[in-house]
Amino acid sequence: MNMILPPPDCTEVAIGPLGLAAFLGVSGDARGMVIFAHGSGSGRLSPRNNYVAQRLRKAGLATLLLDLLSPEEEADRRNVFDIRLLAARLRHAADWVAADPKIGHLQIGYFGASTGAGAALQAAAEDPRIGAVVSRGGRVDMADGKALAAVTAPALLIVGGFDQVVIELNKAAYDAMHCERELVIVPGAGHLFEEPGTLDQVVTLAARWFHKHLGGDGS
Repeated sequence: MNMILPPPDCTEVAIGPLGLAAFLGVSGDARGMVIFAHGSGSGRLSPRNNYVAQRLRKAGLATLLLDLLSPEEEADRRNVFDIRLLAARLRHAADWVAADPKIGHLQIGYFGASTGAGAALQAAAEDPRIGAVVSRGGRVDMADGKALAAVTAPALLIVGGFDQVVIELNKAAYDAMHCERELVIVPGAGHLFEEPGTLDQVVTLAARWFHKHLGGDGS
């Protein structure tokens, strides 16, 4: 069996009682911790989220990319779309971070992609420790209506200009929320932000949002 190695500036860690696999990256001057919530069928190996995480680390943020489900759980497709289950795993990850003496002082934000964004907002609604949420191409509609209204963490919703259905879903979620929030549509981008330069725009927007709300000034 081939060993899956973490990125060079990360270490492999195990999260919670299930020992969920995760990549932890922390710079010496980290000004916040960003926990990633991946889309359906994805995990800590997501190339797009790893790219975003690498860039966020260079911008002075710590990152935690984890598999929200064990391999056995992932085999049941119902779990992949169980937003409450995924949100519970994000809370476990936040608990793990808070309990670690080396990183527990860092305020936590969530970066959610696709279905993971729904889980991130669901988890943030139930956890006042969360300082900010960023959604990339998020199925934010998958968080229940009461959760959207209960989110207090500032939320940035980023959607590709070609992703028309998800744009409408994000507009409806934006209207349902009462926290500080912003909806940004990236021109020329599809759901996965595969078009040249579009993912870099996501990184820029996300870094500014996390810097502003996780103890920085947005510079």
